[in-house]
Amino acid sequence: MDQIGTFIFSHWLLFLSLVIILTLLAGSLAKDRLLGFREIKPADAVEMINHQNAAVLDVREPGEYSGGHILNAVNIPLNALEERLGEIESWRERAVIVCCRSGARAARASALLRRNNFTAVSKLSGGVLAWESAGLPLNKA
Repeated sequence: MDQIGTFIFSHWLLFLSLVIILTLLAGSLAKDRLLGFREIKPADAVEMINHQNAAVLDVREPGEYSGGHILNAVNIPLNALEERLGEIESWRERAVIVCCRSGARAARASALLRRNNFTAVSKLSGGVLAWESAGLPLNKA
């Protein structure tokens, strides 16, 4: 036991690095539970849409949405989401993927959905920009 103390004292910077890495790892593992929703990559979103009949909620402004969106996504801007929750009431027990341009608005919308008892909420990590970067199509109709 004395050797561990000596090692830590002699190599405090190395030990501090270990503690920081373990803390970050634990935080990363606990993040989904703390946030109440999970973050998914575009490939995972495609899988959920195709195999779990996941609904897609796009919380960008209408002008952004009309510039290109995920096929069959429903557009409800973030600033109107709380008052328009009734429009997606039937999604409460369904897998829901929330997206925006880059992910910031989708995080707030995902938290709002979880607070309103939507059970299976996922946020598209990186938003529509990540979707496009992955080479996935956007509907511009």
